[in-house]
Amino acid sequence: MKLTAAVVQTASVLFDTPATVLRALDLMSEAAKQGAQVVVFPEAFIGGYPKGADFHIYIGARTPQGRAEYLHYFKAAVSMDGPEIAQLAKAAGEHKLYVCMGIIERDGGTLYCTAVYLGPDGAVLGKHRKLMPTALERLVWGFGDGSTLRAVDTPFGKLGAVICWENYMPALRMAMYQQRVTLYCAPTADDRDSWASTMQHIALEGRCFVLSSCQHLRRSQFPGDAMNNRLPEAPDTVLMRGGSMIIDPLGKVLAAPVYNADALLTAELDLDTVAQAQMDFDPVGHYARPDVFSLRVNTASQQAVRLEGS
Repeated sequence: MKLTAAVVQTASVLFDTPATVLRALDLMSEAAKQGAQVVVFPEAFIGGYPKGADFHIYIGARTPQGRAEYLHYFKAAVSMDGPEIAQLAKAAGEHKLYVCMGIIERDGGTLYCTAVYLGPDGAVLGKHRKLMPTALERLVWGFGDGSTLRAVDTPFGKLGAVICWENYMPALRMAMYQQRVTLYCAPTADDRDSWASTMQHIALEGRCFVLSSCQHLRRSQFPGDAMNNRLPEAPDTVLMRGGSMIIDPLGKVLAAPVYNADALLTAELDLDTVAQAQMDFDPVGHYARPDVFSLRVNTASQQAVRLEGS
């Protein structure tokens, strides 16, 4: 079986969630016109990745200005039961697409960096919340738990997401490989040269197709009047340069990284390559040593309060 997959490389419309949703809808339509059946969007695409912002946070104190900036960001986030996700799911159904969409999810008083899975039937199939926000991200995003590590079924095999630097967590990768993920989505904000080698390594290690998607964001697209930004003020300053790519289970680059430009990258995936690649390496099969190594994964939802009794 073969399919066409696409990865999106463009910027959010920061702090304008309706405009970003419209951009996503246009890109889903364009991907479908190019024959795509699976589309992956960047990390935090809906809601935005505030590259360079610090929210005036420092150890031991916060500021009223920083809280005001956080409120602005909080209001740009979306809830799973909100109209934005419903609109995106409906479009996935209209275009018969499987979509992995990076969002900033608002749940109560907490924001999460989340990847939402949408199906060709117009339904929300599941989600994954980033387990470990990186560095300053931890002060504006909550921590996910093991209940959202589950990949989802597609006719092409399991589809799952590992977000940005979660890809450097060996145990998390193994938890995905154990589910036999065929379409390993890697929405990210990492645009460094080293990211490409990480993606190639994971494709080889997991014997899976890796679909990595990163934004292309310039300083001129960052509304400086709404949020402090510590990066240079020159409008052409590149805050995220992209580097999206698609790699097959033998490490072959099917869609090469593109930098400093918007792009919609597509590639034909031959699913037979998975079995061919597993002939000599299966990380949770014949190449595993469960007599020596084992991994326990807690997939229970973690709740701060559990109400018991009548």
